[in-house]
Amino acid sequence: MESSAPNHPLNGLVRLDDWGVIRAVGDDARSFLHGQLTQDMLGLSAAQARLAGYCSAKGRLLATFVVWQRSPSELLLACSADLLGATLKRLSMFVLRARCKLSDASTEIPLYGIAGGLPIEVPSAPWTRVEHGGADLVRLPDGAGVARFLWAGTEPPALHALRADAWRWLEVQSGVARIVAASIEQFVPQMVNLELVGGVDFQKGCYPGQEVVARSQYRGTLKRRAFLFDSDAAASPGQEIFAVDDPGQPAGLVALAAPAPDGSGRWALLAEAKIAAVDDGAALHLASPDGPDLTHRPLPYALPVAA
Repeated sequence: MESSAPNHPLNGLVRLDDWGVIRAVGDDARSFLHGQLTQDMLGLSAAQARLAGYCSAKGRLLATFVVWQRSPSELLLACSADLLGATLKRLSMFVLRARCKLSDASTEIPLYGIAGGLPIEVPSAPWTRVEHGGADLVRLPDGAGVARFLWAGTEPPALHALRADAWRWLEVQSGVARIVAASIEQFVPQMVNLELVGGVDFQKGCYPGQEVVARSQYRGTLKRRAFLFDSDAAASPGQEIFAVDDPGQPAGLVALAAPAPDGSGRWALLAEAKIAAVDDGAALHLASPDGPDLTHRPLPYALPVAA
């Protein structure tokens, strides 16, 4: 059980209308997903959830999922609603003779975001799961020091209403990128730090794009990472970032963005950017070389130090 001030602006519950759920059912559901995603699905237990990426053959992220099991032959994959249809269609093309049925379960299994305390037993660590009366409660990484949970199912707890923008701000602050329609095929997993937040298993074997992802990891060629920034201007996924000292080409791309919940008018961004530009303290701007200034903020986890 976790508790905190119930009326705090960053505590409460919100329906996640911009999320959806894919259901995978069948004797081969686990092995099929294991061969498609960046994470190990064969070893997934009932007490776990896992972050996973779905890549193109070129190693570019088509979607990211939070995955957990409801039974050994039924897995649920939560992802951005605006790419669910296309992702479901693409995954279904590769099922072939596998005993696995994929379907959109978003209506049947609504998703809610919960921030702060809960008057029930909660998972104690990120990427763990417990069941409550037929619903699933998954612990997500904290955002700005606030506990975050994903509730999947009907009849969520009676909690103070949380604004959708506040939930999205916490999501940005967690440093965990969620691929949306505007960012499909823009990032290799490491470019949004997916392997640093538990989204890539480098021991699991083949999946689409695996060679590209492994090469990025072991050849030391990665030149871009995800960073947190603040801005006085509104931002959105898919917007480009420019460095003043190299205005002729984009220096990065916004992955997620949300307005600050304190009413200040500032926005928080999780954006992929050139490592050299950030390390050198280059002036970065949103949308154009003379666009709004971006202020670099620390991530809640450490980035690897270049050799």
